[in-house]
Amino acid sequence: MTARRVFHTDNAPKAIGPYSQAILSNGFMFCSGQIPIDPKTGEVVTGDIAVQTRQALTNVRALLEDAGTNLANVVKVTVFLHQMSDFASMNAVYGEFFPDAPPARTTVGNLDLPRGVLIEIEVIAVMP
Repeated sequence: MTARRVFHTDNAPKAIGPYSQAILSNGFMFCSGQIPIDPKTGEVVTGDIAVQTRQALTNVRALLEDAGTNLANVVKVTVFLHQMSDFASMNAVYGEFFPDAPPARTTVGNLDLPRGVLIEIEVIAVMP
């Protein structure tokens, strides 16, 4: 039987729909897409793609750490960009969060994202 547990933290934005922040299952953490919302205010952070990327990844990190894992245990990332012309700026900030042995990644662009944000990031991590 597959073990499945819903995970929630107040240190990342609350779900804005009928989904869980993350699911823990069989040694993996599957995180729902994180957008650049400040979890304290519930508001989208204002700024360019670098500012929004930093907040989205900060939210991802909070989810992981509150569950007992971290960015070093991320095995797969999917990045959704509103426009692919933001790729280089997003990539520069992304590299700050994954400086060594970065995970596998897919980046998809030219999308309308929730609440008009410029980026959404989802990850799969291994639980230690």
